[in-house]
Amino acid sequence: MSLYFIALLPPQAIQDYATEVKQYFADKYDSKHAFKSPPHITLQPPFEWNTDKAIALEECLQKFVMGRNAIPIILDGYNAFAPRVIYIDVVQTPDLMILQGDLIAYLENNLGIIDKLGKSRGFTPHMTVAFKDLKRSQFKAAWTEFENQELHFEFDAQKLTLLKHENKRWNITKEFEFVF
Repeated sequence: MSLYFIALLPPQAIQDYATEVKQYFADKYDSKHAFKSPPHITLQPPFEWNTDKAIALEECLQKFVMGRNAIPIILDGYNAFAPRVIYIDVVQTPDLMILQGDLIAYLENNLGIIDKLGKSRGFTPHMTVAFKDLKRSQFKAAWTEFENQELHFEFDAQKLTLLKHENKRWNITKEFEFVF
């Protein structure tokens, strides 16, 4: 069994920007955990999957993207899940919310992958820049610094990305381009 998750990754220039923000948190607040994955918007949180059945998972995702357009994404400012997480805020557009809901239902119906926690708390799209190792004592100072910082990016997400947990970090396993 391995851990996987499914996400949308922004274009490289936005990934580079988000990585600079992660570096700032690492340098100033000793919060480095966000470096364990590329900047992303999680659609399906981590789930266990038998590596012997990885082909079935990939085939399922390939079928899911068929007939789908790229999704417009808007990143707008920062937000937080107090008292540990600071993230780049992702606007909850209808296209994004529908894509995520469709993916969750598709994975549950076709592969039996169920996100129990997500069902109870709902989907808040975000791109994490500091979490887990951001100490509660430093959260307030960090949030005061970032809560009013301006940030605005727009892009079209062209593909889903499957990531796998290996060697204490998340690595891209395969990308699935939306094909309309």
